[in-house]
Amino acid sequence: MRLVLDSDPAVYTVRRYAAGEIVVNDQRLTAPCILSAQRLIVDWAASPLAPISAADLAPLLELAPAILLLGWSQQPQVPDASVRRALAGRGVALECMSLGAACRTYNILVQEGRPVVAGLFP
Repeated sequence: MRLVLDSDPAVYTVRRYAAGEIVVNDQRLTAPCILSAQRLIVDWAASPLAPISAADLAPLLELAPAILLLGWSQQPQVPDASVRRALAGRGVALECMSLGAACRTYNILVQEGRPVVAGLFP
């Protein structure tokens, strides 16, 4: 699906997504990535098929989000209860959803200036 927004060109936004790929600004990505307003990390080593661990989330948390979105083109993998409790203890809201929902939600929140970080699995 193509997303069209009037947006700040200095902010990373998802322009398009489909199973197997996303386009962030003008960059096509086919591997797991981390996205925030000011950073795009394309070498995230997390596996889309394995449960998310605290170690997988460490690079996302370094970006100081208040909201953490995780989105998969396949079946979402919800982190275990200990990871969710650790995030809640840090005041970080976690949402796990489909890739499309994560991309759309990220774009809305980042355009509102909210401290959001997305971990995306195309």
